[in-house]
Amino acid sequence: MSPADSAAAPSTPGGLTAVEAARIAVDTLLAAGVRQVVVSPGSRSAPMAYALAEAEAAGRVELLVRIDERSAGFTALGLALSAGAPAAVLTTSGTAVGNLLPAVMEANHAAVPLVVISADRPEELRGTGANQTTVQLDLFGEHVRFAVDVPAGSDPRRAVDTALSAATGAFEDAPPGPVQLNFAFRDPLVPAVGDGLPAAAGRGLYRAVRNPLALDFPAASTALPERRTVVLAGHDAGPVAEAFARAHGLPLLAEPSSNARFGPNAVGPYRLLLDHFGADSAQPIERVVLFGRPTLSRPVSALLERADVPSALYQPVPVAWYEPGRRTELPLETLADLAEFAGRGAAAWLDAWLLAGAAAQHAVDLILAASPAATGPSVGAEVWKHASGQLVLGSSNGIRDVDLAAAPPAEPQATMFANRGLAGIDGTTSTATGIALGGGQETTVLMGDVTFLHDAGGLLLGAGETEPQLRIVVLNDAGGAIFGLLEHGAVAAAGRYGDAVERLFATPQRVDLAALAAAYGVAHRRVGTTAELAEALAGPLEGRSIIEVRTDRHRLGELHRAIRAAVATAVEGLPQT
Repeated sequence: MSPADSAAAPSTPGGLTAVEAARIAVDTLLAAGVRQVVVSPGSRSAPMAYALAEAEAAGRVELLVRIDERSAGFTALGLALSAGAPAAVLTTSGTAVGNLLPAVMEANHAAVPLVVISADRPEELRGTGANQTTVQLDLFGEHVRFAVDVPAGSDPRRAVDTALSAATGAFEDAPPGPVQLNFAFRDPLVPAVGDGLPAAAGRGLYRAVRNPLALDFPAASTALPERRTVVLAGHDAGPVAEAFARAHGLPLLAEPSSNARFGPNAVGPYRLLLDHFGADSAQPIERVVLFGRPTLSRPVSALLERADVPSALYQPVPVAWYEPGRRTELPLETLADLAEFAGRGAAAWLDAWLLAGAAAQHAVDLILAASPAATGPSVGAEVWKHASGQLVLGSSNGIRDVDLAAAPPAEPQATMFANRGLAGIDGTTSTATGIALGGGQETTVLMGDVTFLHDAGGLLLGAGETEPQLRIVVLNDAGGAIFGLLEHGAVAAAGRYGDAVERLFATPQRVDLAALAAAYGVAHRRVGTTAELAEALAGPLEGRSIIEVRTDRHRLGELHRAIRAAVATAVEGLPQT
C-alpha cells in the first residue's frame, strides 16, 4: 500500500523529545500485541532501544539483539511464525534498513505480521548529505501492507495503531503482512539526566505453546455425489485439509509444510502416483480441491493446469501468495461450498489410492534401505520420523526429499514451518532460531550445505543472549544438488558447457563445518550413514547443535531414477476397478 503520512500528527515546535516519542510508540506497540522485538544496534535508533529496555526491565517485552540486520529480520520473521502474533525488528538508518528487504519480501508473500521499525533523520537533515541518510520511506514498496513516516517530535500513536491493524489483517480484503514504521528522531537521542531502568519485574512473558493439531469433521452427507476427487494440501493448509479429506473419503496429497500430512487418508509418495491416476487410467482424477499453497512439485502444478480437471481453492480469508484472477482454481469461502464441489469419494476410489500409496512407500523404503550410506531422501525420511516439537524445513532439496520419502504418521508429530512465501534459502538458520525461541520448544531444522553457509552469520548470538533449543541438520553434499535434478542436470551430462554447470549452479564448496561450528560455540557431530543419523537424532537436545550428514550428490539423479522405476513397477499391476 502507499504510505499514509497523515497517520501521524505533524511535528510542532516544543513537541515530544525523541525518547518521549519512543516510549509512547513502545507502549502502543505492546498494547497492540507485540511481545518480542529483535534489536540491531545503532545510534539513530537509540531512543527506541532505551524505551524497549525500560519495557523489558518491567517484564512487558522480550528483546533479542542481533548485529546483522538481515539475520535480525529473519529472526523476527521466525518469532512471528511460531507465536502467531506480530513481532518487530528495530534498525538504525541507512543500509541497515535495506538489509531487511529479504525478510520483508518473505513476510509479504507468506502473510506474516512483521513490524519493521526504522529510525531516520529529521526532515531538516534529509537531502543534505548527512551521514547514513537516504530515502527510507517506501523502501519496501509493495512488499509492505502499510508504511508511514512519523515526523520528529510528533505523537506516534495513530501511526502505530494503523500499522498494527494492517500487519494483523484487520483491514477488509487485505491479508496480514509486514509494515514499516519510519521514526524520525531529533537530538538528543538519549534519556534525560536522572532517568533509568525501572526495577526488574521478576516475571516472564506468557508464551502459549503451539502443539500439532488434528480436527474432526462429521462424515460427508450421503446426498453428495460420488466423485474421483483428490485433496491437495499445500504449504500452510492446516489440519482442516486432513479433516476434510477424511470426512469425505478422499485421498489426501499433502506437502510436508502443510501441517496436514498425517491421518488414514494421507498418501506419501503422491507425486509419483499422479500418472497412475492420469487421464488414460481406469480411475482418472475428476476433480481437485486445494488447501494452502502448492509449491514443491511439477506434477502437481501440471495437474492443477489441466483444463479437463476442475479445481477449487478453499480460501476463507484473503491470502497473499497470489493475485485475484491469476489462478485457475475456483475460490470458495466455505467448507459447505467446497463439499458441494468435491462430493464424496467411493470406497474403491480411496482404496485404490491407499493401496498404490502403500506399494509406492514400500518401494521407496526398499530403495533407500539398500544402501547404508545417507542420501537426501533417506535423511529427509529420518528427520521426519524423529520430529517432535517444531520442525523447520529449508528450501531447495531438503523439503522435497521429505515430500518424496517421508511416510505420513497416523497423528501429527510436530508443528511444521518453512519459508515458502518466496522459497529462498536465505535466512534459514535465523528463521529457525526465531521459531525455536518464539515457540519455546525443541526445534529441528533440515537444510542443505549451501543454505547453511548462506546464513552462517545466523549462528552468532551475543554474550548473554538466550540460546534456543535448536538442532540443525545439514545435508552436506559439497554444493547445490537441486540443479542436477532440473534441466541443468541434462546440460551437465551432455557435456556441452564443460564445467560451467558445476561452477555456476552447483557452486562446490570445501568449508570445514566443524571448525565453523566451533567458532560460534555450537556443538557439532558428523555422520555418514542413516543409522548414525537416527542415533544422533534420538539423543537429547541441549542448546544448539549441528548434525552434519555427509553425502554424495553426483549420484542423486541415478537414485531418483531408481526410485521412480521402483514405484512404477510396484503400482503397475495393482487392480483399478
